Amino acid sequence: MTQYKAAVVQSASIPFDPLASAEKAARLIREAAEAGAWLAVFPEVFLGGYPKGASFGTPVGLRKPEGRDAFRRYYDGAVDLDGPELALLAEAAAETGLFVVIGALERDGGTLYCSALFIDGAKGLVGKHRKLMPTAAERLIWGFGDGSTLPVFETSLGRIGAVICWENYMPALRLAMYDKGISIYCAPTADDRDSWAATMRHIALEGRCYVLSACQHITRGAFPADYECALGDAPDTVLMRGGSLIVSPHGELLAGPDFSGEAILYADIDLGEVVRGKYDFDVVGHYARPDVFRLIVDEAPKAAVVRQD
Repeated sequence: MTQYKAAVVQSASIPFDPLASAEKAARLIREAAEAGAWLAVFPEVFLGGYPKGASFGTPVGLRKPEGRDAFRRYYDGAVDLDGPELALLAEAAAETGLFVVIGALERDGGTLYCSALFIDGAKGLVGKHRKLMPTAAERLIWGFGDGSTLPVFETSLGRIGAVICWENYMPALRLAMYDKGISIYCAPTADDRDSWAATMRHIALEGRCYVLSACQHITRGAFPADYECALGDAPDTVLMRGGSLIVSPHGELLAGPDFSGEAILYADIDLGEVVRGKYDFDVVGHYARPDVFRLIVDEAPKAAVVRQD
């Protein structure tokens, strides 16, 4: 299928309730399918929630009891990959035939990961990417991924992979994706700044690939009343304002950025445009100098590190 419609879902998750978020995502998958889409990309940590404004009670050198309680609550809202949330999404993908990329708070033992999950309508959950480098205070609550979860999937819709939020500012990671031949570059994010669109357009031009970025549009009212939030407690306070978009391999905006509220953005994908774009620039091909530079990615999983406070 070299030509098809793709969807980017700009929607609010239901924080601390991953099953309700999965039910919402399943409805949105079916809505996208009814509109003719074959691919749907959801925001960062849609299952589990992005804890915007929370500090988890951690000044430098100190962990407050209320911060440990906040982490326990967040941990309880994470998903297991063999849990009911993923089963619901796999069912919706199978029913519609969509390929789905969705951000999730993945629980593995005592560690939480910010992950992008890949669900194939015909095969179910086919893989995941764990965020390699959580940004700033995210490192308090999320573990670090490694090179063993950098998949790019060969599908009838193109070669699909994902890079999460500020990982997109890591040049070597982008180059690893280009080297794997990515053509559908998914970017689940929590970055709603005006500057994000420029980053996505640069990546589309650099990699000569389609870029699909999804961010939540969510207000303080979506969170429980007792949720600690440095941005305020007025229910109508916007914590993330969206800005989702779809970009062509030539850097053209096909949809978005949208800051209007919850929405599904659509664009027509033509994989022939990926090849047309590489005519005059291929960062890992005929434009590069493979005799001078070659990227080698260590894809072996790293051993778990036990931290002691």
